[in-house]
Amino acid sequence: MDRRNFLTFAAAAMALPARADDAAAADIVPLVDHHQHLFSPAMARLLDSGAGGPPVITAKDLIALLDAAGIRRAVLLSVAYVWGSPARKIDDEHAKVRAENDFNGAQAALYPDRLRALCSVNPLKDYALEELERCAALPDLKHGLKLHFGNSDVQLELPEHVARLRQVFAAANARKMAIVVHMRASVSKRRPYGAAQARVFLEQLLPAAPDVTVQVAHLAGTGPGYGDAPSDEALGVLAEAAAANAPGTKRLWFDAATMANPDITPQQREKLAQRIRQIGADRILFGSDAAAGKNLRPRESWAAFRQLPLTEAEFKRIAGNVAPYMR
Repeated sequence: MDRRNFLTFAAAAMALPARADDAAAADIVPLVDHHQHLFSPAMARLLDSGAGGPPVITAKDLIALLDAAGIRRAVLLSVAYVWGSPARKIDDEHAKVRAENDFNGAQAALYPDRLRALCSVNPLKDYALEELERCAALPDLKHGLKLHFGNSDVQLELPEHVARLRQVFAAANARKMAIVVHMRASVSKRRPYGAAQARVFLEQLLPAAPDVTVQVAHLAGTGPGYGDAPSDEALGVLAEAAAANAPGTKRLWFDAATMANPDITPQQREKLAQRIRQIGADRILFGSDAAAGKNLRPRESWAAFRQLPLTEAEFKRIAGNVAPYMR
């Protein structure tokens, strides 16, 4: 989808009359979309495979979609880590990571009462701690850090990866930066993922960041949908720990971005609702992911989430949840 079509979509969404599913969700609207991405022109070019990549997405574009959904605020999770993917060889890699993070910070600064940007980096890179420290010193990026284990090919079964991540978690904790983690290991590389990796996360990584919010993205999966068995296995371990208030889980939150969509089966809806209840609705954050391609936009994402077999009280609680780093 090119930028012109994207903006046309956003304008049309705002002008659409209320539909039945919209009317059902109109009485409860999330306060915050906790999982959004912008794409700078450089990032859009990088991701354009020749068959059409994501559009440039700016804060103005996102604000239009939030307004269409009735959502006041959003978290911008920088995709700077993409420049550091081991699948790519990038000249001046760190400079491009800095530029993408700065783009997000500058865009958030245009709407300071509505948007908050979190910087990102591949935690395995030599410059990761340097970039974390740089972000921590910038008013528009100091609030948190986004890590994407799949894109960065983090493997929690490797002791050297765990040791490096403990350094990054500890550095973020020392600088009072929240951590948002895409835990799901690389799907394309078929890396191991499940209960074992979730236990490493709980037992070795969380203790390194005891004082800050840690948000597990996509309910420990990747989406769209809830059909990935390894992700449910990992989430089961995390959910059990959260339900038991296990050590290290006091500040553990989960965002549900892309998990509920119109294509999941009734059985998957039941399983997803079961996991949410196991974790507790008070720890679940609404999120909808980048407004690109086939991803649901915020309004449609919330309407799909409303199809889960949860109670109105549970929907109200989730809609009203605001991560501490957004307060």
